[in-house]
Amino acid sequence: MAVPQGSGVGHSCFSSRGRLLYVCYLDESGTGQVLNPAVADSVPVMAIGGFTVPEAQIKALAWDFIALKKRFRPELRKLPTLSQVVHHEIKGETIRKCFRRPGRNQRRMAHGFLDHLLNILEQRDCTVMARLWVKQDGVVNDAVAMYASSVTALCANFEHYLAERSGSGIAVLDSRNPSDNMGNVHCVTTQKFGRGGDRMPHLPESPVFGHSNTHLGLQIADLLVSAILAPAAAVTYAGDLTANVHCHPGFHDVRDRHCPRLGKLQHRYLSPAGKWTGGIVVSDARGHQSAGKLLAPAVPVSVTPLGFPQQTSARDLAAVASSPDSQPLAP
Repeated sequence: MAVPQGSGVGHSCFSSRGRLLYVCYLDESGTGQVLNPAVADSVPVMAIGGFTVPEAQIKALAWDFIALKKRFRPELRKLPTLSQVVHHEIKGETIRKCFRRPGRNQRRMAHGFLDHLLNILEQRDCTVMARLWVKQDGVVNDAVAMYASSVTALCANFEHYLAERSGSGIAVLDSRNPSDNMGNVHCVTTQKFGRGGDRMPHLPESPVFGHSNTHLGLQIADLLVSAILAPAAAVTYAGDLTANVHCHPGFHDVRDRHCPRLGKLQHRYLSPAGKWTGGIVVSDARGHQSAGKLLAPAVPVSVTPLGFPQQTSARDLAAVASSPDSQPLAP
């Protein structure tokens, strides 16, 4: 099979078993802690999600993202090694904070960064998937079950995607801690290796774990979940919490500008029961609304030119995780 034109990759996209190979990167944002409307930073949404990419496009996607990081963070061009550029993360939480700042340039910069990130995903044949949980006020949530069931559902989505393409794939989760990691994939393991037979035959192994400062795919997943989906879902489904920092009015623009593009990147399919599933799924315990409200098309906007404006303080775009030799932008 020929490598797709423009992929920048010189190797075959077939796995050793002759199947097309894909990778799925997943990350999370938010917690299952009780939502308290009286607390300004109480988190209303827990989001787990990410994207898939064909193996034949992984190298090109990586270089696209490295170039994007360097264009938005010019100081990265001066780092002596590639590993330092990879280690230096631009976190979704950092981008999200820009939408809450009063300065117009900060918001334009953040939107421009996400515009170009989505361009990369579109050009590299990626698909997007997520499970979004909207919490009720004062209700105790089972965070372990929420995360584990999300991973299982996302792997089932990935399995269907692979089966349609006669492909094989591996899911990579952002590592948390050993006890959480084990619980988060146990359901997938039992579905694969239980006595009832393999329910995910196109996934040769249960999800594996990586660290975001060494995996560019996990860095992209973090940006999708933390900078777009989580804030957009919070303002869409918990917008009545007007004093909550996670429901800032600036997040309306995040939803209207970027979520319709994510909607076009979904892998949706009919379940055996005849219901549409897959892609970005919302479990809204607060208002029982669907994902349609989040992904509805908005008025088209122009793409912001590349380049970060001059920072007013180091915290505006400080590196959340970086290599030892990397330093935040100077004031």
